[in-house]
Amino acid sequence: MRRLHWVMVAGLVTLVAAACSSSKPAEVKDTASAFRLTGSIKDIMDSVVDPSADVLWDSVATTISRAGTDEKMPRTDEDWKVVRRNAIALIEATNLLVIEGRRVANPGDKSENPEIELAPEAIQKLVDADRATWVKNAHGLHDAAMVALKAIDSKSVKGLLDAGEGIDAACENCHKQYWYPDQKPS
Repeated sequence: MRRLHWVMVAGLVTLVAAACSSSKPAEVKDTASAFRLTGSIKDIMDSVVDPSADVLWDSVATTISRAGTDEKMPRTDEDWKVVRRNAIALIEATNLLVIEGRRVANPGDKSENPEIELAPEAIQKLVDADRATWVKNAHGLHDAAMVALKAIDSKSVKGLLDAGEGIDAACENCHKQYWYPDQKPS
């Protein structure tokens, strides 16, 4: 019994000593961003924004042919899940677009259609000259995609169809300012 008592006392002393001697972790004073920027704005557009918006736009459609009328819309829970995942991707991509320090394009990237679109360097200058408008446009896309998400969550085919117009307008307002030369947002 005495031995058990001494073992308990020794254990308690060890526990108290360890607690008293533990030091607080050093505070991190690193002011560097927590983000590791890899993709350019063009990469995010090509990889996330465009494909996700296409899923939303293509999720509701009416095709009339000689064979008849085909009404395309989400019908099953799985259909709605796919559309919802793409809405979330589109919404969150708007946050990626506004991370400070992200470049418009990778070094050496060129316009695919220089006769109708600005060069990446020119777009970068426009974004850098008025970052507040860049952020406002990204938030406009975010808000338009949120309308789609609400329609999806309520399984409203009409709401999803109507939301597509708002997403298109948000995209075009930004493109007219930064991508197409000599055009202004409507």
